Amino acid sequence: MSLGVALFGATGSIGDSTLSVIEAYPDRFHLEVVSAHHSVDKLLNIIRRFAPKHVILTDTSQADLLLSRLPHDFKGSVAFGDIALTEAAVASEVDVVMAAIVGGAGLASTWAAVNAGKRVCLANKESLVMAGSLMMADAKRTGAMLLPIDSEHNAMFQCLPEHYRTGEPIAGLRQLILTCSGGPFRTWSGRKMAKASINDAIAHPIWSMGKKISVDSATLMNKGLELIEATHLFQVPESAIEVVIHPESTVHSMVEFTDGSILAQLGSPDMRIPIAHALGFPNRLSIDVERLSLTSLKCLNFEAVDHARFPALTLARQASDAGGDRPIVLNAANEIAVSAFLDGRISFPRITALVSECLNRLPQQPISCLEDVLMVDTLCRQAALDWMQEGT
Repeated sequence: MSLGVALFGATGSIGDSTLSVIEAYPDRFHLEVVSAHHSVDKLLNIIRRFAPKHVILTDTSQADLLLSRLPHDFKGSVAFGDIALTEAAVASEVDVVMAAIVGGAGLASTWAAVNAGKRVCLANKESLVMAGSLMMADAKRTGAMLLPIDSEHNAMFQCLPEHYRTGEPIAGLRQLILTCSGGPFRTWSGRKMAKASINDAIAHPIWSMGKKISVDSATLMNKGLELIEATHLFQVPESAIEVVIHPESTVHSMVEFTDGSILAQLGSPDMRIPIAHALGFPNRLSIDVERLSLTSLKCLNFEAVDHARFPALTLARQASDAGGDRPIVLNAANEIAVSAFLDGRISFPRITALVSECLNRLPQQPISCLEDVLMVDTLCRQAALDWMQEGT
């Protein structure tokens, strides 16, 4: 039986890789729903290639452009705005939701899919950063299956017993080992990083990603967000997660058990591998990717993180340990700061400084539902904008 896939955030790098896997297995998957924010040209190409039954464009200002350029033989439906995402996430025709919208914008649709008991392939780490405890509780209640797409979390998941499901404690665990390429500034001095340009920050040495995630990798905030995500996926405190820099990005992450064993998942740095694993789980899909040649590996290097040069990781640990609304503040402030940096309004070091300022100045708020999460998110974004203006 062909599974209906809802691909949210189809025009990004995760979307491209997902479409490649779906295209390789036309009898196993079909594109039921596809969404984009404003990339009309890429969305039209997807429509021509895959003929999805439902198309969503969340940027309503682009509605007329999309409608005027739809292929004449397109027989599906078209919807606009964010509400269309949550409606599609719960549709009975959708079996699998690929949550690939970047940032807090992906929270509502991911939450809806979880509450509908769907199989959720989670590439939107911010959903768990912002609302991890609530979402994992809902997944347990509804029977939703959360399968991690981030290469690091997918690697750890693959190292666990076949019967393991996310959200459960891990028997015999000592620690999770989260690997990190180190980003473009791994060898840069703090003084040099202070003068980093936008092009410097988005020039990731290994992965091809969008600008926002590339900047997060440059500050190591991406690793901080992944650390918080891992605490929820695998039910561990942040203290049970070690972060190590691994420049080759060959070992995607590891799991250490109490008997001294360390299991690792290795592979080429290609997002089609974790995507195929999640889409095919519990079976393995054969995909055409570059195979890792062990005999050609000269060495595997591992380094400790220099927290003085990369304070974002410390901020993420503190937010995770404090819990409550602190991870929401961390994520919201970071999104505002990264956007400002990419617009040329603040310097690279100011990104982490603004996040720290928001964490220190905003009082804690109780979190018990999605509305609370969204309220704190909105409050922090406005505060970050205001304080950013004060500092410029």
